[in-house]
Amino acid sequence: MSEHLWDEYRRIIGGARTIAVVGASAEPGKSAHEIPAYLLRKGFNVIPVNPHHRRVLGRPSFASLLDIGEPVDVVDVFRPAPETPAVARQALQIGARALWLQLGIVSDEARDIAEAAGLRVIMNRCLGAVHAELELAGEPTRTT
Repeated sequence: MSEHLWDEYRRIIGGARTIAVVGASAEPGKSAHEIPAYLLRKGFNVIPVNPHHRRVLGRPSFASLLDIGEPVDVVDVFRPAPETPAVARQALQIGARALWLQLGIVSDEARDIAEAAGLRVIMNRCLGAVHAELELAGEPTRTT
């Protein structure tokens, strides 16, 4: 993997305090549950976004990004690729700084929407795994 890509991961994760997780799951064992739980344990303010749950990981869950009443740094997405352009548009509306599509999720349209507005975009990579790799390498994983 290129050093440029690792630099981008460092900038996104290191500068993040609040991560909204679109598609967060209340079911232990699912990646959409385990990754937000990991991020919580690492000190991030995790905001679940899932209209089918009132609470996820003991935290209030919002129906959409537009319902969140606080600043969000990173929007982490656990939804199918066809849904991600709408998520990218909402990420822009709430002033997020980065759009992160989880492992297996790729959308050129979502990337184009987000990048055109200046958001950093990562696709097809697990945020939790990248964070863990940065920690193992002795990288600072929080700057705020």
